[in-house]
Amino acid sequence: MTLQAPVILDIAGTQLTDIDRQRLAHPLTGGLILFGRNWQNRAQLTALCADIKRVRADLLICVDHEGGRVQRFRTDGFTHLPPMRAFGQLWDKAGAEVACNAAHAAGYVLAAELRACGVDFSFTPVLDLDWGGSGVIGDRAFARSARTVTRLAQSLAHGLLRAGMQHCGKHFPGHGHVKADSHTAIPIDRRSLSTILADDAAPYGWLSASLSSVMPAHVIYPQVDSRPAGFSRRWLQDILRGQLGFGGAIFSDDLSMAGARQLEGRSLSYTEAALAALAAGDDYVLLCNQSLGDGRAVDELLAGLTAAQTDGTWQPDPLSPARRRALLPVGAALDWDALMASADYQCAHALLP
Repeated sequence: MTLQAPVILDIAGTQLTDIDRQRLAHPLTGGLILFGRNWQNRAQLTALCADIKRVRADLLICVDHEGGRVQRFRTDGFTHLPPMRAFGQLWDKAGAEVACNAAHAAGYVLAAELRACGVDFSFTPVLDLDWGGSGVIGDRAFARSARTVTRLAQSLAHGLLRAGMQHCGKHFPGHGHVKADSHTAIPIDRRSLSTILADDAAPYGWLSASLSSVMPAHVIYPQVDSRPAGFSRRWLQDILRGQLGFGGAIFSDDLSMAGARQLEGRSLSYTEAALAALAAGDDYVLLCNQSLGDGRAVDELLAGLTAAQTDGTWQPDPLSPARRRALLPVGAALDWDALMASADYQCAHALLP
């Protein structure tokens, strides 16, 4: 099994090309993230995932599949999952127990359907608080209350785990308070560390022993660090790991985002951005949508990290391989027909709002 494999990349189409296989076989590639363009139907997705695993069985096949507007697969039998706000609204209407039970069911349905097609991992749940002003977060958040978010996210995560899938809390320490979209800008949150820890980051502390992984926000919190959280050892090592006690894997957010390669007044190359994220404490770095066209950015990143490892510029964290391995799915997955016939799935589906 590959020991140091921090790169999560993507592919352009619905099946692997020779260059895709070459990039996936690279010893620094740790996984692949799927998008809507990689989907035709369940049979095609299942065949694609099997083909990826034939390249390397330890590759983590990921997807952003939260429910609501962030759900990559929506046809050919996939359940249209509600946005996470629906569970917060159910909490207000029917009570915590009903809402948590429904969130658990949603996690199980989400994970079981993905795993039936060979997908290993989804970047969910969102732990951001709904402050009402963030268009990029919006109804992806469960609620405004940190305690409500924590309870519902924990329930959804338990549902994922019940189907053998790990999970990822995002976006640490909180993206919900800023209005700017880090896909196109660098949001700045000027609140104090004590305020953020008492509110937006509270779910990470309360869930620190159970979270499988975390994705930091491409947001600058200048009262804490001049660097965005994903490039900040202060946020990732001192606060997330040291103060809050988190021991799982850390993913960078997509390094192709406009806000992801701006650091202290200058624009970084993809390799520089990846090295900055890894130096801050990330275990995985994501580079999305760069396989389109000639894929030069993907090849440059893999070559740049190889050179950095060879010349000692990058010294990998010896704990990272174990954190990465822990994200691979647990147990055998039911195939689609068996899943549809299972009582557990049918009961969970009936609980969805």
